[in-house]
Amino acid sequence: MELVIFTGLQASGKSTFYRQRFAATHELVSKDLLHKHKGRRQAQLIEAALSAGRSVVVDNTNPSPAERAELILLGRAYGAEIVGYFFEPHLGQSLKRNERRTGKARVPNIGLFATARKLVPPTYAEGFDKLYRVRSAEKYEEIGAENFEVDEVAREEP
Repeated sequence: MELVIFTGLQASGKSTFYRQRFAATHELVSKDLLHKHKGRRQAQLIEAALSAGRSVVVDNTNPSPAERAELILLGRAYGAEIVGYFFEPHLGQSLKRNERRTGKARVPNIGLFATARKLVPPTYAEGFDKLYRVRSAEKYEEIGAENFEVDEVAREEP
């Protein structure tokens, strides 16, 4: 059983990556899909899935170690393997993808800039069992091709 934590800018391809790689095997928890009390409701949904033995993907920006720490503690409480996916920031691509969004899915550009300023790549020291780096394999002009390159992040030797 896994708790998978995505970290990355809005419109970086996280939800597409979930649909391609995890939709058949992991439950999705995303604050974008919640209406009220998002933090508390997110924790309840994660707890419900993990207590039933189901793997979960948390599809949010999760930009800081503090935000990820709460999730990692929750996963550990249920014996889940903690796996992180860091979507390397490409602000230009995210802004382009965001332009194509409509309605509530579209994020004000200031939101992307704010997340970019506080985005800290996850580390094993935070408590991750596995970490992966995700890069968009699409060319800038071909946004929407939905191809990703994934590399495991090596553990640093003590």
